[in-house]
Amino acid sequence: MTGQFIAFFVLSLLAIGGAVFMISFTRVVHMVVALAFTFLSIAGLYVLLEAEFVGMTQILVYSGAISILMLFGIMLTRHDASETKERKGPFKYIVFAAIAVFFALVFFGIQSVQWPEEAADYSKQNNVKEIGIQMFTNYVIPFELVSVLLLVALVGAIILAKKEADDQ
Repeated sequence: MTGQFIAFFVLSLLAIGGAVFMISFTRVVHMVVALAFTFLSIAGLYVLLEAEFVGMTQILVYSGAISILMLFGIMLTRHDASETKERKGPFKYIVFAAIAVFFALVFFGIQSVQWPEEAADYSKQNNVKEIGIQMFTNYVIPFELVSVLLLVALVGAIILAKKEADDQ
């Protein structure tokens, strides 16, 4: 048992737990916090894989995305004091059984993969430089279109929230 294995185990449990909590919570703020735990633990997994640039980009991009998501969620949902009722009956057990079967399939699928004996050596490549070259030569137009799309969505959410406030 190495420290890297323990860190991987803890980060993977945080990622899976954050995703499960995000799905199961009913309040928007709780969902966003669970999603933040998932994103931060995935960034930690990237750092463990020696992809520090991707890990730091994950933190920078998704911390901004989480704040925007929280803004959208609060502006576009109604905040009633009533809580939703849980479903009764066999639904909960069927979902649990389906998740257990999926987990077993993924686990045995991963265990049956033949992994290469020696790891690839990426220490001679400059990943940040290669990402920059690809981003600003081949993918500059999609990159800018996504930023414009996010800006339009933010302005639209503000307009919708303002109309709802004026109607009341």
